[in-house]
Amino acid sequence: MIANANRLEQMQRKALKWLVDALQAIRAIDTFTSGQSLATFRDNELVQAGVERKFEVMAAALMAAHAADPAVVELVPELPRITSTRNRIIHDYDSVDHAILWDAILNELPSLKARLESRLEP
Repeated sequence: MIANANRLEQMQRKALKWLVDALQAIRAIDTFTSGQSLATFRDNELVQAGVERKFEVMAAALMAAHAADPAVVELVPELPRITSTRNRIIHDYDSVDHAILWDAILNELPSLKARLESRLEP
């Protein structure tokens, strides 16, 4: 019984580490896109590449956190959409719609960032 409790605690610690990684990726996206508009974002391949990479990292970290602790889905109910976005960026890179990514940056990430910060920071 104690071994199972220790394993559960380790899984939850790993989940927290991955949640921190996801939060750091979101903060990087904030930094990359600060002062940008959709038009400047579309014109800047370097920023697009950085944002896409951090979306991949964020999604992978959230998926790993969920695998380690299924309760993560309560904190991140949009995980299936995040996973779908990651898969599109990786596997269908030529069909990534930067307007959709930009909308997620403006309208989805702030809420996710706030939830992660409230869970991870005292």
